[in-house]
Amino acid sequence: MKNIHAGHDPFAIEREEWKKKQLRNRFKQALTIASPIFILILWEFLSRTGMVDARFFPPPSEIVGTFLLMGTSGELFHHIGISLFRILAGFLLGVIPGVVLGLLMGLYSPIRHFFSPLIMALMPIPTLALLPIILILFGIGEVSKIVTIAGSVFFPVVINTVAGVVNIDRIYLDVARNYGAGSKDFFFKIALPGSLPVMIEGIQMGQAIALLTIVAAEMMGATSGIGYLIWTSYSAFLLKEMYVGLVLISFFGYLFSLILRAFQVKLLPWK
Repeated sequence: MKNIHAGHDPFAIEREEWKKKQLRNRFKQALTIASPIFILILWEFLSRTGMVDARFFPPPSEIVGTFLLMGTSGELFHHIGISLFRILAGFLLGVIPGVVLGLLMGLYSPIRHFFSPLIMALMPIPTLALLPIILILFGIGEVSKIVTIAGSVFFPVVINTVAGVVNIDRIYLDVARNYGAGSKDFFFKIALPGSLPVMIEGIQMGQAIALLTIVAAEMMGATSGIGYLIWTSYSAFLLKEMYVGLVLISFFGYLFSLILRAFQVKLLPWK
């Protein structure tokens, strides 16, 4: 019995479980990478064999070649820089007021009752439907595009922030009130951290809407940007250039989502 116990490893089961978990994680990562690669290979095969019309669905390898040519000429990075500036400026202009107003509406019932009808009435209206009014107010320059993006981002952020504050357990508010917490403490130490999980979901939704909006806004009234590139390429039947623009929008959407998820992990490690 003594020899059996001496040879027994008390951590063997834990190590085995850890190895299984690592294998499952690697398998999931492999699946994540495999799905887009499979689609690209299938697309390349169908286009090269003529099973789909290469005029409308050019092979991905040729789209990559077009991407490299546009990048070498500098044209592509000009469009990317313009669009990223508009997205970032509009995103911040929509998120910051949305978070502040959402926290105030969640904390104070009079503010919530005052603003709720306005938000509920304006939210169903697509921001692009208001574009003519935005153009009248701000002109056809950069400001109108930034305001259009900000308007589309604002509503999901404010609504999710209000929901996050309202769903905070009342015991935290009662304890803070009993200890004499001021308005500043309620705002920064209770409402803001308590609403973060739901708020970040609203911000995540806002960034996706910002990408949709910038493409449509640049199609309607712009002379540069990724949306402008997509529309003009389509109009001239330069479909490889059009697909380059579409791939860029997809890439930036995925990249922004990863960045926000990384922030979420840092801010909400328990999640």
